[in-house]
Amino acid sequence: MSRTKYDLTGKVVVITGGSSGIGAATTAEMIRRGAKVAVLDIDPTTPETVSSRHPFSAVGLVANVTDRADLDKAMGEAVDRLGRIDAVMANAGVLARTSTLRNTPPEAIDTLFAVNVFGVINTVRAALPHVIDSRGQIVLVSSVFAFLNGMGTIPYAMSKAAIEQLGRGLWVELAMHGVSVTTAYFSLIDTPMIRNGLDTDRAAGDVMKVLPRPLLKRLQPDEAARAVVDGVQARAPRVMRPGRWLPLSAARGLINPILDTALTKNAGLRALLTELDNR
Repeated sequence: MSRTKYDLTGKVVVITGGSSGIGAATTAEMIRRGAKVAVLDIDPTTPETVSSRHPFSAVGLVANVTDRADLDKAMGEAVDRLGRIDAVMANAGVLARTSTLRNTPPEAIDTLFAVNVFGVINTVRAALPHVIDSRGQIVLVSSVFAFLNGMGTIPYAMSKAAIEQLGRGLWVELAMHGVSVTTAYFSLIDTPMIRNGLDTDRAAGDVMKVLPRPLLKRLQPDEAARAVVDGVQARAPRVMRPGRWLPLSAARGLINPILDTALTKNAGLRALLTELDNR
């Protein structure tokens, strides 16, 4: 696989969940660096929204990532309208309400895994024949919760750990086809999903505060987008922002058991988890 810089000029990138947040910011950054983008989103206003933002460089298509047939149709339409698919970013995701596992409704867990895990797999499989033909790229959006203790949001953390494993496996499986895979790890991004999930829920915000303050820095979507596109251009196997999370990720095997034990003894956290348990 070539490690030379991946030139985005004239490339066609498909981004799911691209009408807002990281997806919308990455769409704009990809276009700024010369690509054309097909934005796939479940929002029925996606075609009009994308057309108004990027009238000559992007198309908006309505698609549900939990429906493989729907994705196959959308990928075909993207090829019809833009001529090819060089890269895909499986960005669509949801965040369940902060709660203990035993107090999380089963249907909320089902929905989360349907979007965050099976939706990503569906996206990759639907785009893969095109990406292999162009010796292109796959971008997966994981999270620092792939290696951080997921108390209060265990299903979400599990889903992001699954995406980390998907990225590692695909990196090896697809190398012989000239396809590279970039897995992006972010902490808190100032998106509607995070604002609705944390800022409007006092208990959820308080649980996060048990982490050291420097780790709670919130990024803007355009910062995350630049990191993703830099990673794509470098064909990097992973991207992590803020970079201060890198030491914790690298030493997780040693640090996590110590942190987990400390968390079980944290009286303030125990009180918060009791509150979540009784919602």
